[in-house]
Amino acid sequence: MLNQIRPAIVLLVLMTVLTGLAYPLAVTGIAGLLLPYQAGGSLIEKDGKVIGSALIGQNFIDPKYFHGRPSATTDTDPSDATKTVPAPYNAGNSGGSNAGPTSKALIERVRGDVEALKKEDRRPIPVDLVTTSASGLDPDITPAAAEFQVARVAAARRLPIERVRALVGAMTTERTLGILGEQRVNVLKLNLALDRLK
Repeated sequence: MLNQIRPAIVLLVLMTVLTGLAYPLAVTGIAGLLLPYQAGGSLIEKDGKVIGSALIGQNFIDPKYFHGRPSATTDTDPSDATKTVPAPYNAGNSGGSNAGPTSKALIERVRGDVEALKKEDRRPIPVDLVTTSASGLDPDITPAAAEFQVARVAAARRLPIERVRALVGAMTTERTLGILGEQRVNVLKLNLALDRLK
């Protein structure tokens, strides 16, 4: 019987070492050499301190900053462990709300967001300013969503609208290789560029 089990045990140990240790270490090492910024988490620093990642959104609520997409991530309620509370951009609990189009809570939240945005500007509201992403961590918005917020940000910072609009244009990333994805604006990078404006 041992003769029949021995090959299986040897194969299990060999494959564990190859696929569980050697391969991940090799891929991590190669990625660290060829793409160190991406392999390190695309971290963004300010004054030598890490303040975020280009891959994970942050919850900006101050009127002088551009706001990202709404986030449906949650966390455990500190006062009742059986319940959850909203925790925008909680990377430890990435996921969408999973609320369907007939969900009353979803409809009420979207209506509330639309009403708040209508007070800011009467133009049509870009859909990504009222809908969450599947991960709840989306760091980017569309150029239309950034443009919608230009007047508010310019007024809050007492800057000319055209200067803020030009910054949005400069911070807009084109499609990858000209065909993949859509134009996008990284909210954290845009807000950091705003802070650098004099």
